Amino acid sequence: MEYTQLGRTGLKVSRLVLGTMNFGPQTDEATSHAIMDTALDVGLNFFDTANVYGWGEYKGRTEEIVGSWFAKGDGRRDRTVIATKVYGNMDADGEAWPNHDKLSALNIRRAVEGSLKRLGTDYIDVYQFHHIDRATPFEEIWQAIDVLIQQGKVLYAGSSNFPGYKIAQANETAARRGSVGLVSEQCLYNLYERRAEMEVIPAAQEYGLGVIPWSPLHGGLLGGVLKKEAGGKRRTEGRAAATLADPVARRQFQAYEDLLDKHGLEPGETALAWLLTRPGVTGPIVGPRTPEQLTSALRALEVELSEELLAALDEIFPGPGPSPEAFAW
Repeated sequence: MEYTQLGRTGLKVSRLVLGTMNFGPQTDEATSHAIMDTALDVGLNFFDTANVYGWGEYKGRTEEIVGSWFAKGDGRRDRTVIATKVYGNMDADGEAWPNHDKLSALNIRRAVEGSLKRLGTDYIDVYQFHHIDRATPFEEIWQAIDVLIQQGKVLYAGSSNFPGYKIAQANETAARRGSVGLVSEQCLYNLYERRAEMEVIPAAQEYGLGVIPWSPLHGGLLGGVLKKEAGGKRRTEGRAAATLADPVARRQFQAYEDLLDKHGLEPGETALAWLLTRPGVTGPIVGPRTPEQLTSALRALEVELSEELLAALDEIFPGPGPSPEAFAW
């Protein structure tokens, strides 16, 4: 396993991040435990979750599954860097009382206690804001986080789905307070969806945040979806079906699969390996439903992409270009 430091911190994390969102809704507890055991056995030490995972009436269930795995002992908690998130309301019916969601100091205090209980731990390594809160000033947010850090309940704070200007605003406010500020940003980023390169990733690099891409296969579209569809192994639905309904996008994915077939590479592993070449990226989140999917994702660490192939991928899925030149000149 390869390790890197999370942004400007001294915290060492694996270059793949284990996403747990499927634990509970799609993967039962025993299988979830087996996946986490396999991850830790191969040195994958960075796990990502959120208080709302489990969804609907089962919100919090994913954290509980991770917590029951920690409870097995044998150094599991000590060897794991656990990241969870705060923002969404935790009421099963989605109707929150006032102050039961978002990033007020009151809700941060309430939410962290809930996550600590479900995870069965006394501290969270990386506590992430799941979304921006337009109503709560960063002065209040950092006051709440600083208290948690002083209490030893949180070590670092990160963001998720933040635009570049909010990363800047958050860390400039933290600097004025003498606070550490954000150390990571979890954003939608993959070969097909590269808008993060315009502002989010440059802001993260400028302020020393590690970038943690979610949906690295863009809902499976970068995992060889057309070949699987043709072979009857996959039925394309939802966002994937809507994307492939666009003839331009469909031609892009076909060209992508044809290129990798020519080079003898697996699409999903290549999409992950491409992210590992990107400046500022700590590691993409992989969210396996089965142990076999985790094994496949781990092979991405062994994939080497030539400059020629990287250039060909850029031709198929061009990025937005540098900011501000891409839109100003």
